[in-house]
Amino acid sequence: MPKRCTTYYPTNTRFIYKNDFIFSIMNNMTKKRILCFGDSYTWGYIPDTNHERFPDDIRFPKVLQKLLGENFEIIEEGLNSRTLVNKDTRPGKEGRNGSQYLIPCLDSHDPLDLVIIMLGTNELKHKFKNSPEEIGNLLEKHFIQVILKRKSQFRNTSPQVIIVSLPLINEQTEYALQRYVGGTEKSKKLKNIYSKIAKKNKCHFVSASELKVGSDGVHLTKESHKALANKLNEKIESYFKNFQY
Repeated sequence: MPKRCTTYYPTNTRFIYKNDFIFSIMNNMTKKRILCFGDSYTWGYIPDTNHERFPDDIRFPKVLQKLLGENFEIIEEGLNSRTLVNKDTRPGKEGRNGSQYLIPCLDSHDPLDLVIIMLGTNELKHKFKNSPEEIGNLLEKHFIQVILKRKSQFRNTSPQVIIVSLPLINEQTEYALQRYVGGTEKSKKLKNIYSKIAKKNKCHFVSASELKVGSDGVHLTKESHKALANKLNEKIESYFKNFQY
């Protein structure tokens, strides 16, 4: 006799037992699932600290969850030093290549309605020698096109995408000057590049380029986290207002 096994889904599920098999019926999938995929901005790195993290009431994904309410589920996938494709050779920085983790991440959180991607700042580091145009091409090829083509295992849909442009690097600080020579001008150019990628691929776009960075010249202040959450909330509510499968 075959063993009874159970499949769990991340939404309300009704199970029917028949002939010792379990048939799962996903009959009440009303909660919208949103993945926030990014680097230390998404993780909530506190400026000018040794890897200290903002608490739940400040980090933009958590604030966004509170703003959107119980009909949405926000999934945090932020990792310090995450890159688009570059390898970080520093000790303890293994697995930072975001392109290698993207598909397993999408599949492990499937089904997803929306992916918010805010990534590319670490490619601005002068050691990687990337131009803004190269960073845009990497984002589009290895992330945007992959997300849009990744069908759910449970329904015939792919996630929508919000591309978030990056805050401007302030090279006047010691922290930024040691890592991001030329980063100010490059980060300015990325806003327009990311906006064009969003339009080309029929994605949504939110600008974080106007948000203030902290005393290290790179990471977002607590006020900027809350401002970004409000920007995203407005965009998401507008999109899902009349959305139905």
